[in-house]
Amino acid sequence: MSIVICLGEVLFDLLANESGVSSEHVKSWTPLPGGAPANVACALVKMGDRSRMIGCVGNDEAGGQLAAKLATEGVDITGLQHHPTAPTRQVQVLRTTDGDRIFGGFGDIPTDEFADARLSKVPNSLFVGADFLLLGTLALAYPDSAASTWQAVKLAQAEGVKIMVDINWRPTFWTDPAIAIPKIKSLLQQADYVKFAREEAELIYAETFPQSLCTYLPKALGIFVTDGGKICEYWLDGNSGQQSAFSVTAIDTTGAGDAFVAGLLHQLGAGKKSGTEIVRYAAAAGALTTRQAGAIDAQPTHTEIIQFLQRSGGE
Repeated sequence: MSIVICLGEVLFDLLANESGVSSEHVKSWTPLPGGAPANVACALVKMGDRSRMIGCVGNDEAGGQLAAKLATEGVDITGLQHHPTAPTRQVQVLRTTDGDRIFGGFGDIPTDEFADARLSKVPNSLFVGADFLLLGTLALAYPDSAASTWQAVKLAQAEGVKIMVDINWRPTFWTDPAIAIPKIKSLLQQADYVKFAREEAELIYAETFPQSLCTYLPKALGIFVTDGGKICEYWLDGNSGQQSAFSVTAIDTTGAGDAFVAGLLHQLGAGKKSGTEIVRYAAAAGALTTRQAGAIDAQPTHTEIIQFLQRSGGE
C-alpha cells in the first residue's frame, strides 16, 4: 500500500447532457466532482492505496460538497484548504458524439479568481512517510498555487518522495498561455516520472518518443507518452516498449487519463518492474473509466481491473 500526495485543482466538471453540440446549444449540465489530481487521489484509494489531497476550494456549497466527496471516497483531506472569498472552480465540459471531451470556459469568472489558484503554504507533515507526489501543471499558472507547488517539490525531495508530473495541458486555465511552456519545463526537470499526452510532448519538446525525451529529462526514471485511445509508448529504467489501448465502448472519456496515471502510481508503488505489466494495468484502469459518465464514480477497483485483464488475456 503506497501513500501518494496529490496536489492541484479540485473542481466540478459541468458535463454537457447533450453530445456533439457547442456550449450555447447545451440545454442542461450535470455537475460532477473532478480536477485531475483529485481524480487520481480517488482512483488510488479504489486500487488499495492511500492518498492525501492538497488543494483549495471555496468556502461555498460547491467546496463543501467536494470536500465531502473526497472524504467519502477515503481520501485524506487534511491538506484541503477553504478560501474565504474565492469561489470553487467549475468548468464546462462538452462531449463529442464518440464520447471524447472538450474543455470549455468558466462562465463569467476570470480563470485566476478561483479558489484553486489561491492555494497557500502546504503542511510539511503530509510528506512524512509518503511514497509519491503527483503534480499537474495547471497550478503553475497562478502565483500562489505555483509557489505552493515548488514548496511541495522541495518538501518531497527532502523526504525522499518520488515526484510524478502529469502535464494535463489546458490552455484555458492560463491567463497567458505563452508563459506556460518555460514554467512547465522547469518543473519537469525535477520529475522522477512524467506522463505526456502525445500532443503535449510535441508542444513542449517537439519530440514524442520517450527515449528522445530522456535527453531533456535527466532525472527521469520513467516517461510515458499516451495517444488517446490508441497506444502508450514508454521508457522505464532504461527499457522501452509500448502498450495498445483496450477497446471498450466509451460513454465519457473524462478522467480516463487520470485513472491511467493512478494505475502507473499503483504499480510503481507495488514494486512492479516490468514496463509491460505496469502500463497494461494503467491502460485497463483508463479504459474502464470511460464506460460511464464522470471521472470519480466511473473509476474501477483493483479487483475489477484484474478481472478485466484476465478476460483480456492475462494479468
